[in-house]
Amino acid sequence: MRKLARRRGKITQGAQRGCRKCAVKKTRAEKKARRQVDKAARKVAARSKAAEKRAARKPAAAHSAPAQQADPATPPPLTSAPVGKKAAKALLKADKQTAKAIKKGEYGTVTPGNAKKIVGIAKIVGPVLLPFALRAVSTVRENYDRSRARKLGVPVDDLGKFTGHGASLHARIAGDSVALRDLREQSTGEERGHARTYADQAEARLAQLTSAVRAAERMPSPRRKSAHRAVDQELSRIESELLTRFGVSTG
Repeated sequence: MRKLARRRGKITQGAQRGCRKCAVKKTRAEKKARRQVDKAARKVAARSKAAEKRAARKPAAAHSAPAQQADPATPPPLTSAPVGKKAAKALLKADKQTAKAIKKGEYGTVTPGNAKKIVGIAKIVGPVLLPFALRAVSTVRENYDRSRARKLGVPVDDLGKFTGHGASLHARIAGDSVALRDLREQSTGEERGHARTYADQAEARLAQLTSAVRAAERMPSPRRKSAHRAVDQELSRIESELLTRFGVSTG
């Protein structure tokens, strides 16, 4: 009987110890759940307070001066408007990605992941925008060539003949050569011999000036500019004589 009583006492004590362990575990679980609920409530309260502050700032910004452009390095604010479940999940995911990028210091910078996205977008958009880009480049090039030809006084097709620093001088020499040819063909009577003689001498001088401009092309800048000024003065003299022979007074 004594042995049976002892066994029963041991079983009762073990049951009591087991009940105490269960109670401790239950208490710990309740405390943990309470802490999680409090944490979630604090997050919700903080978000609602931030939303109220943003809503309070919006009317003031509407009546003030035009808003400045947003800084690309500043992260976008979290969305607090009521949305559906899918939209809420998407917004939460975007917020997490933004926070992760800010934590790594990659927000607003080019990273391998961003580069892959940009390359993928370029592969899709590139073939669509390429014809428009080529057309725009062609238009700009044509306008530039037309403006340059007008400045040199030559046809657009002849622009390839006049290149380098002395392109304008080469264009003037070519124009003077054409004028000398016209003078030789248009002169009649007694003036024909004098006109041909002058045209031959002027053409020889123009050939020398052409060689001088070509030689100055690779000279240092100060010397090249000095040579171009001398050639410009000589061409002005020849052009003045040509105009006089054509009956145009330059005085």
